[in-house]
Amino acid sequence: MAFQHTSVLLEETIDGLAVKPDGIYVDATLGGGGHAFEVCSRLNGNGRFIGIDQDAAAIEAAGERLKDFGEKVTIIRSNYRELKSVLRSIGVEKVDGIVLDLGVSSYQLDTAERGFSYRADASLDMRMDQRQQTTAKDIVNTYSETELYRVIRDYGEDKFAKNIAKHIVMEREKNPIETTGQLNEVIRRAIPMKFQKNGGHPSKRTFQAIRIELNRELEVLRESLDEMIDMLNPGGRICIITFHSLEDRIVKSTFRKNEDPCTCPSHFPVCVCGNVSKGKVITRKPILPGEEELENNSRSKSAKLRIFERCGDGKGSQK
Repeated sequence: MAFQHTSVLLEETIDGLAVKPDGIYVDATLGGGGHAFEVCSRLNGNGRFIGIDQDAAAIEAAGERLKDFGEKVTIIRSNYRELKSVLRSIGVEKVDGIVLDLGVSSYQLDTAERGFSYRADASLDMRMDQRQQTTAKDIVNTYSETELYRVIRDYGEDKFAKNIAKHIVMEREKNPIETTGQLNEVIRRAIPMKFQKNGGHPSKRTFQAIRIELNRELEVLRESLDEMIDMLNPGGRICIITFHSLEDRIVKSTFRKNEDPCTCPSHFPVCVCGNVSKGKVITRKPILPGEEELENNSRSKSAKLRIFERCGDGKGSQK
C-alpha cells in the first residue's frame, strides 16, 4: 500500500512557519512529506530542509515525494526526541523553523496489518517504529489491571476505564488477546449498550490510550519541547499540530512557560528569579481547521495548531 496522508492545517502551518528562502527547516514528524513539500518549495539554493521520522514507510514515501529538491533535503530515520543529536551529527546547531504533526498518520491507520485501527482485524501491533520490540499485544496481555486502568483513564480519558481493564484481564485469563478484533469484542462487552449508541466507536479511546503508552508519545513530547525551542534561531518558529487534549495541554503550557518563566510571587514589583523569556506565543488561541477542510478530511476535526516564536536576539529577555 502506498503511503498516503493528507496533511492537516497545511496552509496555516506553512504560513505560521514564515519560511525564509535561505533558512534551515525541520519537519520532525515527516510522514508522507506534505508539509515538507510546501516548505521545500519556498527555499532557494541556500535553504536547507531536514526531515525526520521513525517509520520506515514514511521515510521511503517522503524520499520519493521530495526527490526533485535534490541536495537541499536530508532525510533521517529517528524519533524527534533525538533531534538535537541528529542535527549535530550533520553539522546543524540551530534552525529557523520546526514542524511537529503529532499522532498517527492516515497510512498507519489504513494499513490494517500495522494494528492501529479498531476498524480492521489484525495483529495487535501499533508500533510507530517497527524496530521496537514491544507491541500493543504485550501491553494488553502483561500489564496489571491497575496499570491498564491508569493507561485507559489517563490517555484515553474513558469513563469506563476501570471496567474495560477488568474485562481485558478476565478475557486474557482464558486466552491471550492477540488481535484488534478480539480487543474490540472485550471493550464492547465492558461498555453499556446505551453509551455505545451515542458515543462513537467504543474502542476509539482505549486504542488511542494503548498506542500513546506503547510509543511513549506524551513523555517524548514533554521531554523534547524545551530543547526544540532552544534550537531555534532568533525569530525562528515552531509549529505544532495536536490531535487530542492531552497533547494540546502539554504544548500550551510549555509555550506559556517559555514565554513567561518568571517564578516570582505576583506581589513582587520586579522580577528577581532571573528566569528569562525565550520568546512569544503567536497563537493565543489554537488555530483550527476551516469548514472546507473539515468537510474534506474527517480526521482533521480534532486538530489544533499552536505556534511559538523565539526571541529576536535568541537570548530572551527578563520580565
